[in-house]
Amino acid sequence: MARKKTQREHQRTQKGQHIVNMTDDQAREHIEKLLWPDGEPICRHCGSVNAYRMQGATCRPGLCRCRDCKKQFTVTVGTIFEDTKIGLATWLRAFHLMCSSKKGISALQLQRNLGLGSYRTAWHMAHRIRLAMRCEPMHSLLTGIVESDESYVGGKPRPAAGKGATRKQGQTTKQPIHVLVERDGRKRTRVMERVTVENLRANRHKQADRSSVLMTDENNKYHAIGPDFAGHKAVDHSKHEYYRKSDGASTNTAESSFSLIKRGVYGTFHHISKKHMQRYLDEFDFRWDHRATVDSDRTTAALKQVEGKRLMYREPVAVKTT
Repeated sequence: MARKKTQREHQRTQKGQHIVNMTDDQAREHIEKLLWPDGEPICRHCGSVNAYRMQGATCRPGLCRCRDCKKQFTVTVGTIFEDTKIGLATWLRAFHLMCSSKKGISALQLQRNLGLGSYRTAWHMAHRIRLAMRCEPMHSLLTGIVESDESYVGGKPRPAAGKGATRKQGQTTKQPIHVLVERDGRKRTRVMERVTVENLRANRHKQADRSSVLMTDENNKYHAIGPDFAGHKAVDHSKHEYYRKSDGASTNTAESSFSLIKRGVYGTFHHISKKHMQRYLDEFDFRWDHRATVDSDRTTAALKQVEGKRLMYREPVAVKTT
């Protein structure tokens, strides 16, 4: 008798995890099932459930009308798909590619795989999907054992300008980022202007519950914040201490999350500007949070988060660098 595959083996093979080539109508129906699980349309303008599907010969597929506010809508209104000129079947394939690529997928690769007309279209599409992947900070605070660490993302630091000038120890032009990650759980990575006690404390209080136990390295900044939480344990990397058996102190999970981000930057994206980096971090956080699921379930989880989020092309382009 054939042995039943374990969950880990099923995740490794990923058989049947590709999205079937749907038509745009099939893709719309798939999104409706996810966002309207009861099968009845919900008004995108007033939230009323007193709505119906329009069946006229001149009505486009998926058009609905609310009996209360009298407005027409489709399932894409009020989501990242609103006013898109790209077919919903193409959107679903893009979601699957971004959710199944462990170290990310570049906009140029999306353009080639999806047959999009321009790099700009693929770039904006990817940013809209990253917006859907974002988890709001207060949605669910991190609990239990929470590892905390900071890192720097970017190219190699250049020497200081001027003949004979040198940079101070620890000085860098890279972008600092800070991660909080539950042991065997979720993580939240945030861009930081500077790594200071005030910034670290603000981010911890926003992302982690005060009943949690913090695990950090020997950085002095963390010792000022540790008393704010139920417990604080630190390992001393300067003494080659990376895991302490006596109390389980370690930041290895946080370091592991950084390695994925940096492999994505160096190997896939090659360069990420500071003004867009937070969206890329949201993408890596989403895949980390859903790492125990198969690709199709991860894609479904992302599609369920498209509501209430819109990103116009002029918004990411107009963001000013700090």
